[in-house]
Amino acid sequence: MAKALRSSSEKTYPLKVANTGFLLDRLGEDCHPLQFLRELTQNGIEAILRTSERRGDIVWDVDWNSFELDESGVYKLSVIDTGEGMTGEEMVKYLNHLSSSVAEQSLTGNFGVGAKIAAATRNHHGLIYLSWKNGRGTMVHLWRDPETGQYGLRQFSQPDGGWAHFVEVDDAVKPTIINEHGTMVVLLGNSPDADTMTSPVGAASPSRWISKYLNSRFFRFPDNITVKAREGWKSPRTDKDRNLLRTLTGQADYLAKHAQESGELPLSSARARWWILRAEDTITQNSGFVESAGHVAALYRDELYELSAGRSGMAKLQQFGVLFGHRQVVIYIEPVADDGKAITTNTARTQLLIKNEPLPWSDWASEFRAAMPKAIQKLIEEKAAASSESDHSQSIRERLKQIIDLYKITRYRATDDGSLKIDTETGTRGGEAKATGGTSTGSTSSRSGTKGGQAGGIYAVFLKSDGVSGERVRPDMFPKVDWVSVRNGTREPGDFEDRAARYIPELNHLLINADFRVFNDMIDKWCRELPSTPGTKETVTSAVHGWFQQTLVETVIGVQALRSSREWPVESLEKVLSEEALTAAVMPRYHVYNSVKRELGSKLGKLQNSAALQAEAAQ
Repeated sequence: MAKALRSSSEKTYPLKVANTGFLLDRLGEDCHPLQFLRELTQNGIEAILRTSERRGDIVWDVDWNSFELDESGVYKLSVIDTGEGMTGEEMVKYLNHLSSSVAEQSLTGNFGVGAKIAAATRNHHGLIYLSWKNGRGTMVHLWRDPETGQYGLRQFSQPDGGWAHFVEVDDAVKPTIINEHGTMVVLLGNSPDADTMTSPVGAASPSRWISKYLNSRFFRFPDNITVKAREGWKSPRTDKDRNLLRTLTGQADYLAKHAQESGELPLSSARARWWILRAEDTITQNSGFVESAGHVAALYRDELYELSAGRSGMAKLQQFGVLFGHRQVVIYIEPVADDGKAITTNTARTQLLIKNEPLPWSDWASEFRAAMPKAIQKLIEEKAAASSESDHSQSIRERLKQIIDLYKITRYRATDDGSLKIDTETGTRGGEAKATGGTSTGSTSSRSGTKGGQAGGIYAVFLKSDGVSGERVRPDMFPKVDWVSVRNGTREPGDFEDRAARYIPELNHLLINADFRVFNDMIDKWCRELPSTPGTKETVTSAVHGWFQQTLVETVIGVQALRSSREWPVESLEKVLSEEALTAAVMPRYHVYNSVKRELGSKLGKLQNSAALQAEAAQ
């Protein structure tokens, strides 16, 4: 007889966490250093939306109470919202329990751990919560016990000798924007003398770090909710031009006001929203409080994730095909949930996930390049036209024609209906696959010649012996080349600064830095050795650039032959074609110098007579 079903009265002994302090500290390590700004702002938004008015304010400011009452004069950061507020009992319930939240929890929504791991782990001395609900104010102190290392509510001593988890507070400390309901959180830092208004190390725009982070984290804030952040708090409070509360709007408002064109492009499982910013001073002037120049990010529920700006943003825009003018282009990819592809975030809310997998940036970039919006393509062409650099590609092709077989570029590829038989390891044509060794009855290890056998184990015996179907292809191994420079606007300051070149494998495109000192040192040397006549510098520059370009082009096409080798995985090929590796490739100068000498000799006359020509020109 089958065993009876378990009685409904049986219970499961619930899983517990033995060391919550360690768990929170570990989760906190995964958070962005400024993630707490997002978490506490989002808490305030949700609290306001739970009120009957569904409108209110969120203000990041100095805790002026502690600043004025504490003789040390240390600035403590606070955030105030006019949401529904919490009672003392509710604060104990929601703040002192991991994965507990006022809002409904879900895998695609609220986790109930955000502020605890992002803020508490960076404020060991504590977070003071003061909250008003129905006109009554209470306070709790969430901290990390310095003796035990555990997080929890610090107990308040009572007049009767007892202890309490929360206490009532007088309205004298209630912020002016709070009436009957609202919450104020004070961040104390890791010690009593910690200045939590000072930006964390590495934060962008130290004097406006709160504004910059929140504006570039949120695409927009809900209607009827105003978010503000204090700037210039060390200036006199009467100086309204410097010590002010800036109203934050998110990126949407800035893009709408400063874009000359915008549009959308459908992609697989996503849509790309793009903007072309006007070429105006605001691109630089507004960078302190908003992401004002070109960048790329993922957009989900009016929040921005995985934002790439600055140098990383330029590199990502180039992957999307924006080789020039990237300072003016903004691209947001908004994933679309379909076919059961749930969109969520990791616990630290630093990354978006689709079916628990990272976002397919490479696929989206490829699709965007293939269907490049005409307005962006026009911008790229206009910026590229600013370069007057001579095209050396044809002369390089001619020089290498005689030795092109040395580069061993794959000329064949496997296809189901190919008329040829090829060796898939080398990409070469062949009537037979590489011999496996031994006989059909021999051991696997003897056939492979290696200890432990070969890929496929005993089933390697059944491999076809005449190769796989394939076809001949004629890939253009030569990369497209552009010389870029800050002088003509084709390179932005800081973009692969003091590097020779950048290779973009997705486009097989080589960008060479015309400002690189090795190139300019060679140009200057030849200009000093030759008579100063009209056109000399232009001729010298063309020759020097041409031969250095050949070195870089040879490096790129030579590396392609390594792609079919199992000893060169993708990550290794990325290293060997990195900006640093390409810079190393142009460090040898002897052969370049002699090649330039021969070319200039044919164009400008015998160089050995240059001294005499200079003397004659001086008379």
